[in-house]
Amino acid sequence: MKRLFCLAAFAAAALGQSYTAQAAGIEFGVGHTAESTMTYRLGLKSDWGKSWMQSDTGRLTGYWDGAYTYWEGDKSSASNSLSFSPVFVYEFAGEKINPYIEAGIGVALFSHTEIEGNRLGTAFQFEDRLGFGLRFAGGHEVGIRATHYSNAGISSTNDGVESYALHYTMPL
Repeated sequence: MKRLFCLAAFAAAALGQSYTAQAAGIEFGVGHTAESTMTYRLGLKSDWGKSWMQSDTGRLTGYWDGAYTYWEGDKSSASNSLSFSPVFVYEFAGEKINPYIEAGIGVALFSHTEIEGNRLGTAFQFEDRLGFGLRFAGGHEVGIRATHYSNAGISSTNDGVESYALHYTMPL
């Protein structure tokens, strides 16, 4: 299991070299689970550079998100995860501040298959997210996000786990 996680981390770092050249921002997040385990997230975002349904109200756009999350716990229950997600964003029109809502479904790889007594069943998980926030002129962003991890029935053990987080994105 550790070997698989190390291999995935190496692959993510290698892919990250080309990814960071196009990154729109670096994200810092802090949150907690339903059982109050703290989570700390560091991610890179790369805008798709496309807009759909553009009107006076707003526009639909999106970004790629790659992240590392540390799930706090004692020595036996702390975990790490790597995730990658396409995220759709509806950004409302504004001059200096643009409210937005976001939703995405991606994949994640966990270093442990148990968090807070929740048995994930497999290291591979799907990542579902919903969030909202504010984008400021200059590219800074703050928001709140709920993220659910589940193996979608790949394993008969599938307790899943959620994280509720506040995040800040700084443009690169």
